[in-house]
Amino acid sequence: MSFIISTITQQDAESVSKMLHHFWGGEPVVAHDMAFNPSNLPGLKAVMDGEIIGILHYQIGDAVCEIITLASLKEGLGVGSRLLEAVEIIAQDARCRKLCLTTTNDNLHALGFYQRRGFKLTALYPGKLDQSRKIKPTIPDIGEGGIPIRDELRLEKGLENN
Repeated sequence: MSFIISTITQQDAESVSKMLHHFWGGEPVVAHDMAFNPSNLPGLKAVMDGEIIGILHYQIGDAVCEIITLASLKEGLGVGSRLLEAVEIIAQDARCRKLCLTTTNDNLHALGFYQRRGFKLTALYPGKLDQSRKIKPTIPDIGEGGIPIRDELRLEKGLENN
């Protein structure tokens, strides 16, 4: 089973919106006291058999590419890895020095996924989700595996630019 990676377009809005709702309860996505509206950010999609099976949104600024969303509907096919590889190329072309992202303490799957792909934990923000819930009250109290969602974790990966 193969899929292709390409840029998210306006024609993808409905499908992407459904994925954002499924994984983040819709927009905005909140991280480090900021509300991000992925529909207003550049993004990549993975498409298989005409259906979007993965998304990644990012923003570039100050020589840093921040990943705002990364989600896959099909585990084990390499969707997340290929989306990461694609955004890394975009970041290098933009002369970024690093990729970064924020996740929560309950997201053990993501923590392992990113670390296996060269990301390092660079910061822990204890209790940060209390602030995030002031921005987006629908963020659940309990996350994956019944773990209380309390803290943000920042991960970064250095980039080599030619």
